[in-house]
Amino acid sequence: MRNRPAIPRPEKPLERSLSRRSVVLGGGAALATAGGLTACARDVSAPPPHLTAPSPASGLPAAQAERALLLQVLAHPDDDLYFMNPDAQHAFGTGTPLVCVYVTAGEADGRNKTPDDRQPAPNKAAYSAARHQGLRQSYATQLGLPVFTRWDVTALRLRSGVQVEVNSLEHRGRRVELVHLDLAMHTPAGHMGVPALWREPGLLLHTLVPDGSPLRTVQTYDHATLTGVLVELFERYRPTLVHTLDPDPDLQASDRATQIRDSEQPGYSDHADHTAVACFAWAALIRWTQGATSGPPAVAVTAFRGYYNHHWPKNLPPQVLAPKAAHLVPYGAGPDWSCGNPSGCGDYNVGGDRPLTNRKGWVRATHHRYPGPRLTLFPKSDGTLTAYGVLGLRAVRYEERADGEFGGPVDLGGGPLAPVLGGAALPGGRHLVLGLRFAAIGGRGATDAREIVALEQRGPGRYGSWTSLGNPEGADADRGRRIGVPVAVTAPDGRVHLFVRNAAQGVSTRVRDTNGSWSPWRDLGGGQVQDGLTAVVGADRQVHVYAPGRDTVHHWTPDGPAPLAGLPVPADPIAAANGRLYYRPPASPRLLSPNGPAVDFPGYGPVSAAGDHLLGLGTDGRVQLLENGRVIRPATDPVTLDGPSLVVDRHGPTAVGLSPDARPWLWRPTQARA
Repeated sequence: MRNRPAIPRPEKPLERSLSRRSVVLGGGAALATAGGLTACARDVSAPPPHLTAPSPASGLPAAQAERALLLQVLAHPDDDLYFMNPDAQHAFGTGTPLVCVYVTAGEADGRNKTPDDRQPAPNKAAYSAARHQGLRQSYATQLGLPVFTRWDVTALRLRSGVQVEVNSLEHRGRRVELVHLDLAMHTPAGHMGVPALWREPGLLLHTLVPDGSPLRTVQTYDHATLTGVLVELFERYRPTLVHTLDPDPDLQASDRATQIRDSEQPGYSDHADHTAVACFAWAALIRWTQGATSGPPAVAVTAFRGYYNHHWPKNLPPQVLAPKAAHLVPYGAGPDWSCGNPSGCGDYNVGGDRPLTNRKGWVRATHHRYPGPRLTLFPKSDGTLTAYGVLGLRAVRYEERADGEFGGPVDLGGGPLAPVLGGAALPGGRHLVLGLRFAAIGGRGATDAREIVALEQRGPGRYGSWTSLGNPEGADADRGRRIGVPVAVTAPDGRVHLFVRNAAQGVSTRVRDTNGSWSPWRDLGGGQVQDGLTAVVGADRQVHVYAPGRDTVHHWTPDGPAPLAGLPVPADPIAAANGRLYYRPPASPRLLSPNGPAVDFPGYGPVSAAGDHLLGLGTDGRVQLLENGRVIRPATDPVTLDGPSLVVDRHGPTAVGLSPDARPWLWRPTQARA
């Protein structure tokens, strides 16, 4: 593992005044349309937006990072603990410095409720301060320090003139910084603040000053200010990995049986604050990566589902759930704790065992908005690999060298792209690369848009232009934002079948003919399923698609749904190889193969399958391979983002993944044993 320097210390920035608008949130008529957020912005009656052309492939070397740093953008204190662990903990636990940016003050109604007092007197400044204290307690224990360890709490003035609160703690070379922007969650009129700030043009939102904060005055943000502050923080810390919440949550029926009262925005499976903050984060990421004078920075991004977790099978086994929930105990604390903070010692609403006993169950799952292996692999005739991934929101290509390591990334453009690519083989050993693109994301009443894009290799090192394949939801931009990442497979007849989870949580498809033309989008029906489709050519030489549903494994052929009877409920995406299916059941480390012999491969999360080999993560988050009934682990123990990729070629099994430092790793067990 490379040495990783600590998070950079504050530097003296230039000052300039905050921008000001004439309308302030809470000011009567201006708020008539700011009361609710329908997932960032929605205008289904508007014509489809003009989709800008994807960024071209430059073919030039892309940036590479010198050290790892994880930066998380959160709406509330505790979003990181509920939704981004265990991923964040695996990176942080191996020495990657961590920065958490909390956009709101988290003050809610100001009532820090306990089991014995469900109606305490409201005090928003005190409740916000108590939640800050709870975060310090949680991260102190994660650093291996006493729960009430003293932190360095300072005010940092950014170049824009905005001040933020920074809580810093370092121990044995590991460092964490908690950055609080403290925007008010609600306006004086009771409207949700950040969602309105994203959606409504010309509005302002004030901050809340928590008790004991080094910041003493209320500040004012407009849309551009918040985006600019996030860009400044990206520039300051230069993360190699960014975690965000879900910018495009699923459509969700607003019925009493499934809707979480006072948590989910009407019609969507997440909190409005989560969605708006995620939209701001992605808008800032796009501005940062596109505006860098030396080229896009080397950064990978992971987006996490939020209250979505309530609606789908829980996917964390006890060995993973227990440490995740344990991080919430010092955060929630209790009124009998003696932390020395007169405003409170944590968020008593979630103290004690309540993360594990509440009916919502958010802590019991971790779902990625864009699931799938981070690198798409293509074996070459000389025995080396080509890998495609996303870096700096652009597609990049890696070529394996003769020494068994990947060379530097080559820029292929296409951005701004979601983190996971699809791919398929074309005649002559050429490659087809597919991505989900943020075609428009701006808020302030504008229509946001997503599209599927494709890039065809013309020859060695030569590529054509990125082509838009549109969106299976057509001109409905709001529904179009709910689609998933593309997967593709080449059929024996040479046609490429592209599949995408659609807004109805079923599957849509387009087919590339051998002459290069594409069919129209076609809804295959079926569902409801989670994203993370698996497309393979079976032993019958037919194309098959599998996806995890709430009830069973769902199955399609290019003709439509082809139900499979009697399969147990899956918690994660399905792996398929040699006619067998593999997946983990809810809340269990076991691996099921319902149409084959039992498999002993305990762990968590999805697995990859190739031939008779399986690749996945152990319950400790370490990469592991199943070969001939034996579990093997690499000696270098790489930390990997999401699921690693697996291919079997003339070298035997090869595992590839992307690390928190935004660099690829490659592991060939047979070579290690030679």
